[in-house]
Amino acid sequence: MAQSAAPVLALDGPSGAGKGTIGQICSLKFGWHYLDSGAIYRGLAWLAKNEGVLCDDIVSLVSLADSMELICHVCETDSATIEINGHVVTDELRTDEAGQLASGIAPIPEVRAALLSMQRRCRKAPGLVADGRDMGTTVFPDAPFKVFLTASAEIRAQRRFDQLKAKGFDVNLARLLESIQARDVRDSSRDASPLKPAEDALVLDTSELTIDEVVTRILTLVN
Repeated sequence: MAQSAAPVLALDGPSGAGKGTIGQICSLKFGWHYLDSGAIYRGLAWLAKNEGVLCDDIVSLVSLADSMELICHVCETDSATIEINGHVVTDELRTDEAGQLASGIAPIPEVRAALLSMQRRCRKAPGLVADGRDMGTTVFPDAPFKVFLTASAEIRAQRRFDQLKAKGFDVNLARLLESIQARDVRDSSRDASPLKPAEDALVLDTSELTIDEVVTRILTLVN
């Protein structure tokens, strides 16, 4: 199968909607590659912080993006392991600080352009499960399968709180909720690839759905 013809399941939605968990389960069930696009922007933000590059230094950000190599390893017993330039940085990328930094650089058109081709190169046989915020609208507009996952801000904040607490992070639920609500506004109102469902996407509110129920609906769509 040619790379351009490899099928894509595009999973979009706001932070905490369940894209990562659902995407990894689907990639294992299908035997497809997996792309956590949020990790790309978080990874670039992590690199920028480590290199002392400011968010308004567009030339340096693009240079970092061009040299960044990111790999998502999915296993059956745990969440995906993220490697950037050979370093495992999974936990560092899941913090609220990393999310805020990523949200700050994500709207920059030059940065998005530098990372766009990188994401599209991940489309390989037998297929790709890609989760993010513009997978079905910008990165893979011709994806045959598009799903937009959402949930109330309160539920998404609680999910992220539980996730970070389980990993040993000291987090505050009220601040997480405020952060998620602010990020929702930024992501949905930005000029470059705003967060919104693709016109042909299946929209699923996961607020009252179990993981198995969401996966079953997606499997039905793909099959």
